[in-house]
Amino acid sequence: MFEHLVLFKFNANYDPATGPRLVEALLSFKGEIPGIVQITAGVNETEETDNIRGYTLGLRVTFENKEALRQYGPHPKHQDFVQMLTGILDNVVVADYPIQ
Repeated sequence: MFEHLVLFKFNANYDPATGPRLVEALLSFKGEIPGIVQITAGVNETEETDNIRGYTLGLRVTFENKEALRQYGPHPKHQDFVQMLTGILDNVVVADYPIQ
């Protein structure tokens, strides 16, 4: 299996009220994008404010294998989500690794 971690940092155009809509869109990937075993997403509520660095939305997806992860990026459902970020995304951090 492969783990896919993503942290999103938004710019001044981002309205925090849209956070739940973004989370809902991310969670809808399960059952629609092949190869997803498990998915979690949420608005960052960390109390470690010295370490937040502006990243306010997190995503974790467990894929069946690396090939499923590769197929995820170009999938239309994922691309629809990417379009939702147009004009509001400042930065993103991604980590992908095999689960031992």
